[in-house]
Amino acid sequence: MTAKNLRAFAALSCLLSPVSRLPAFAAPLSAKSAITAVTVYTDRAIVTRTAALDLAAAGAAEVTFEKLPANLVDQSLQVSGRGAAQVTILDVAARTTFVDATPNERVKALEDELRDLGKQKRVLDDRANLLAMQEKSLGRLEGAATAPPVKDSAPRMSIEESAKLLQFLEENLSKLATARQTLTAQQEELAAKIDAAQRQLNQLRGSGGRSFKTVTVRLDAATAGQLDLTLSYAVPGASWMPSYDARVNSNEKTIALAYHGIVRQNTGEDWKDVALTLSTARPSLGGAAPEQRPWAVDVFDRAVRDQKLMNDARTRETAVKVLLEAQQRQRAEMAAGRAVTLNMPMATQAASAAAPEPLEAMAAQAEFEASATSASFKITSPASVASDNSPQKVPITTAPLAATPEYLTTPKLQPAAFLTAKVVNSSDFPLLAGAMNVFLDGTFVATSHLRTVMSGEKFDLALGADEGIAVKHKRVQRFTEDTGLTNSGKRITYEYLLTLQNNKKTAARIIVNDQLPVSRNEKIVVKQLAPEAKEIKPTAEGALKWTLDLKPGEKRELTLKFSIDHPNDVQVTGLEP
Repeated sequence: MTAKNLRAFAALSCLLSPVSRLPAFAAPLSAKSAITAVTVYTDRAIVTRTAALDLAAAGAAEVTFEKLPANLVDQSLQVSGRGAAQVTILDVAARTTFVDATPNERVKALEDELRDLGKQKRVLDDRANLLAMQEKSLGRLEGAATAPPVKDSAPRMSIEESAKLLQFLEENLSKLATARQTLTAQQEELAAKIDAAQRQLNQLRGSGGRSFKTVTVRLDAATAGQLDLTLSYAVPGASWMPSYDARVNSNEKTIALAYHGIVRQNTGEDWKDVALTLSTARPSLGGAAPEQRPWAVDVFDRAVRDQKLMNDARTRETAVKVLLEAQQRQRAEMAAGRAVTLNMPMATQAASAAAPEPLEAMAAQAEFEASATSASFKITSPASVASDNSPQKVPITTAPLAATPEYLTTPKLQPAAFLTAKVVNSSDFPLLAGAMNVFLDGTFVATSHLRTVMSGEKFDLALGADEGIAVKHKRVQRFTEDTGLTNSGKRITYEYLLTLQNNKKTAARIIVNDQLPVSRNEKIVVKQLAPEAKEIKPTAEGALKWTLDLKPGEKRELTLKFSIDHPNDVQVTGLEP
């Protein structure tokens, strides 16, 4: 071999040697994965998939996770592995795949159903057109038979022929009417099916269009063996919010506060028997506090002001347009929505009196974990949430809380006593702000709202009106008289009677609120007559408050009396007629 050939061979060897050391990837291995865990935030979810792989030989491998949601956030992809095989994870990548059919099976089934219903509709429409043509033909035949002849020489139908024609027309028109009635019923039934299928499809439209994501994980296995590969990713279209059921026992002065999470998701994937975690973290806020912009003041410039007004006007016009479009979409979504009743399972009771004492069903309790900036609730039992945006109610905890009940009433505005409980959150769970259903002695009485309450914090629960406390408000008199040496003034005296009765079997503390009018002019003088100011002193805004402790069956009457003096030449506003 010549020197020139040796140099060429050495150069070629140098070029090929690095390539020979790179891992050679075999054909991609499709991962048969399943969703095993989901963490839901207020505006998104982190989904975890696990695939059991059998790496038959050492070396490079590509593993693909197919038909993942199209709106998967690529930057959120995370991969980990654990098993007998010693593996190095090289990289992970996602790509969008477009298909000619919707990858979501339920969406595709509904689209196919709507296509079939559309074909049925076209058949019925053709039938309707045919009946209309037949009806017009009979109408023309009837018109030609009954119209006067054009010429005197034209033959006329005999009476028998006319009778037969009329009978023919009557029979066929009757058949057409019957067929049209049957057709109309079929069209209405078909329209209802199309509407129901379209509404259900609208519920699932957020699951993605005709595309999906494929995630490819490249591995380098030092040894063969089993490997559990875990892939996690973030998807929008999922949320949760707290909900409460407060069950109050008025005799025992306790509250059983059932804490639930209402989970919704429309991510394109059904979550079946997954380990569900609800997190209070809010990733959308970002990691740092917002920075302030300079607060500038300047000399007034009319031209600049006018230009700003024009810009603001354009901005408002755009905002109004966007708002109207959003309202139209919201109305469409509400029209397409379907009501869902949320009921937790209840224990059935034995029918026989001789059967053992029935046991009340216990709600599951979530595991609470607190971090530096958020809290999470791990639902103990596997949960399933369909990707149709329907609400799923999962139990977090039930906290028995001691309560000090009292009643608040403002008889002038509403003759009813509202039960309020002063409670301390003695549980380890933070209670997040949310809607609350109130049950008093087993009866649903009101809907309320609970503010955010941390563990150990005191709070008030509004528990709704209690019919066991009777409240009445009555004006006894309104008396007008002249005042002054020359009858130059007027005095109007009002007297009210407030009646409260405790019809419950337990004592009750009742806070009664009323008011005196407040003068905004020195010529108008308001004087409190009953109760005396030394007994009940009004606030600067005229508010009066009584605190009553009523025994069972006890009745109490309160008198409120005051006068208003003013000169005759002063017209007073705000007086009750």
